[in-house]
Amino acid sequence: MDDTQRAQLQQLVSKSKVVLFMKGTKNFPQCGFSGTVIQILVKVGVPFETVNILADADVRQGMKEFSDWPTFPQLYIDAQFVGGADIVRDMYSNGELQKLLGQTTETAS
Repeated sequence: MDDTQRAQLQQLVSKSKVVLFMKGTKNFPQCGFSGTVIQILVKVGVPFETVNILADADVRQGMKEFSDWPTFPQLYIDAQFVGGADIVRDMYSNGELQKLLGQTTETAS
């Protein structure tokens, strides 16, 4: 990955406090794992942005190298890679995700 692509990807992960690189969109996830992470973020009640990796092959391939994580979805909080669907689910279940996002209690769904 060249410096230009790395800078572009860094800008994407930094565009919001919470950014989810996923298959599909926030309103139309195109895989179950992406849908699961969307549901968790909605339950936590924080604003988040999504990037549809199916819309750009360079972003899809670049993010695998950028995060050193081969699969999607990929969740970033404060421009730091958090993990994929299983990690996010586990962090949500034990309250770690809410703490990381500055939430003290779960928002009613």
